[in-house]
Amino acid sequence: MDVSDKAVAAGTLAPPPNVNRAGCPSRAVLEHVTSRWGVLVLAALRERPYRFSELRREVGGVSEKMLAQTLQTLERDGFVHRDAKPVIPPRVDYSLTPMGRQVAEQVWTLTRWVESRLDDVFAARDAYDGAREP
Repeated sequence: MDVSDKAVAAGTLAPPPNVNRAGCPSRAVLEHVTSRWGVLVLAALRERPYRFSELRREVGGVSEKMLAQTLQTLERDGFVHRDAKPVIPPRVDYSLTPMGRQVAEQVWTLTRWVESRLDDVFAARDAYDGAREP
């Protein structure tokens, strides 16, 4: 047992992050990144910075309230940068931080994979449903 293992066992050091461990703070971050709107906002911001109204149009179906909450959460986690310019009318731009760019690339890969495998998913659903019909 090394020094850090002893400290964890003694309760003087937090255990390393493990998303499968109940109560691990990484679960909340994962939820923010992989939420319905989190994925779509990150994927959109991967392209370029957006103003709020532009981003709302780009991410179809998101309400103003949900977009504001998602952006605030992603900003708090360090993934999104909010740039408020002191002009009239006010202008606020949202862009990815370096860490946000890294996570956006990961969710972008996932979204592209899902899009490319939709036919397979639909076939699997049909087979599943067909096997359960009387």
